[in-house]
Parts: sequence; structure tokens; C-alpha cells
Amino acid sequence: MTLRVSLAQITSSSDPNANLATVEKQVAAAADAGSRLVVFPEATMHRFGTPLGDVAQPLDGPWADAVRDCAARAGITVVAGMFTPSDNGRVRNTLLVTGGGVDSHYDKIHLFDAFGFAESDTVAPGTEPLVVTVDGVGIGLATCYDLRFPGLFQTLADRGAALTVVAASWGAGPGKVDQWTLLARARALDSTTFIAACDQADPVASGEEVHGTAPLGVGNSIVVSPTGTVLGHLDSAPGLLTVDIDTDTVAKVRETLPVLANRRF
Repeated sequence: MTLRVSLAQITSSSDPNANLATVEKQVAAAADAGSRLVVFPEATMHRFGTPLGDVAQPLDGPWADAVRDCAARAGITVVAGMFTPSDNGRVRNTLLVTGGGVDSHYDKIHLFDAFGFAESDTVAPGTEPLVVTVDGVGIGLATCYDLRFPGLFQTLADRGAALTVVAASWGAGPGKVDQWTLLARARALDSTTFIAACDQADPVASGEEVHGTAPLGVGNSIVVSPTGTVLGHLDSAPGLLTVDIDTDTVAKVRETLPVLANRRF
């Protein structure tokens, strides 16, 4: 079967209400394009770089409920990054998955304690991988730094994912765009699933000045087939990428490239 997917590459601000307006606009555009699933970046609700405890909201709070209403009006499934309270003084880096008969969430498992940034100082890790079903297709969820850990993507494939979506706010720096695209292609091959990786747009491409080391995005959202073929790719600026995914391809690829069946570790 064919599943049409949109990636909404945006630049989040520090104003959750303004970001919600952006979500509503992009959800409507994805629905107009015929997509059944629209993926937003990590930190869609509020960008990194300021204290997150002040902006975290529960999954039944006003921001999440507004995204639910938006998804329900459009009749499609929405994945959007937000921050939710944790019980230990930190927050959780959460993907809300809602609409189209789905209402779930994924808390980021691998926290970005790398390249001079310590996400674990303010964010508590999740523990459980998540696969949801959209129009009969298994969809795995991953967030940003998760992309560097192939075991998670193989676990999602074991649990029925034909497509794994990655929501990110990728840190800038030398070679980081190349790493982003390389890792997306590698995870597709590791797990023989489609990968749809949606990053925050590069704020510089949106005309903003960047200060500090917070990961704010480099753009270059990408959709990759189970053979590592790039099916669609944006540049660094904001944009909407829409791609048709033939999910029957997954079974065919796994017959000829049975890496999941052949692995020993």
C-alpha cells in the first residue's frame, strides 16, 4: 500500500502559541497535499536554549490538546515535539502522536550528552520504544540523538515498524549535515525500514542570529527507502516535503536483504 507522508521543516520560536499557529498552518498544508501523516521536528512547542521547566506542559495540557484538535480537524496523524514534566525536577523530551485514531507519545531515550551539550542536565530519559499504526502501517518513533543508535531502529522493526519517523533539532557544526543524512540512510539499511527524518530548519536560513551551543537545527529533512535510496530531501530553509511511501517494498527488501534475520547480536 502507499502512505503519503509530509515532513514540516520549521523554525520553532520560544513562544508556544506562535509555534502552535505554525503547526496549524502546516497540518492544513499537509492535509491539502493528501498526506495521512505529518511529522514536525523535536522541540516544536518551544525551541532549545532557554529553561525548559518553565514551558513544559502535561500531555493533557492546552498545547497538546490544541494539536489534537488540529489533527482531528484535518483528519490526519500528527507527530510534534514538546516538553512534558518529569517527576524528578527535569522534563521529558516528548513526541506527541495524535489523530487518525492514534493518541500516544514517545519520550526520547538517548539524550544528547555530546558535542559540548548536556541534555541530561535538564531532561529525563524515556525507557520504552514506541510503534503506532497509521492506516494499517507500523510507524516507529525516534528523536534526534536516537538516530546514532541502530539497535533502537532494529527493535522498532522487530515490533512492526515499516517506517520510522525521526523528529530532530540537530546541532550545527562541521560535518553535522553530512552525519545527519548519512545516519538516516544507515538506519534505513540497518533496519530495512523507511526513514522519514524531520529536522528544525536552520535558523540562520530563516534570518535569525544564533548564539550559544543549543541544538537549533540544520534543516536537510530527508526520506530514505529501506535500501538507503533518498526519496526526498529539503535544504536548510523552512519547507514542506511530501513523499509517497510504498510499504510493500519493506517485505520485498527483507527477502533479499535479511539483515534482521541474519544478525547475531
